[in-house]
Amino acid sequence: MSLIEKKLENLHLQLGDPKPPVGDYIGSKSVCELLYASGRVSDLIGEIGTDISPESAKQAARDTVLLILAIVKKDIKDLDLLAGVVKVQGFLRCASGFTELPKVLDGASGLLIELFGENGKHARTATGVSQLPFGAALQIDIIFEMKRK
Repeated sequence: MSLIEKKLENLHLQLGDPKPPVGDYIGSKSVCELLYASGRVSDLIGEIGTDISPESAKQAARDTVLLILAIVKKDIKDLDLLAGVVKVQGFLRCASGFTELPKVLDGASGLLIELFGENGKHARTATGVSQLPFGAALQIDIIFEMKRK
């Protein structure tokens, strides 16, 4: 069990079964020392600020990181190969007047910092959108740094 998985266990969290891509793409791709994880939509459906509270959306952002980590583990086999997080990009399906996007995406960022410590701190973009695949409330993609071989 990797150190990251032990930390997840201590937080009473676990990785589920990785979901396969729904189109003509792969779950992640390594280029030099970076691992690009494809965007993953949340299991939470609806619009933040109308159907969904900011607190529920923040939890969905945290849960979506777990979905991404499950895919990454399937692809690279060992999460301890990850050195840290470079960038998180979040797309949030939200009401036109909703402006608390950064607070919602803190659900994802907070978990990554809990798991990777100082190396979990990252650059980030939070963008409001009118629609996401399958009616999802949010979509996240992450760029990880891989450990040098």
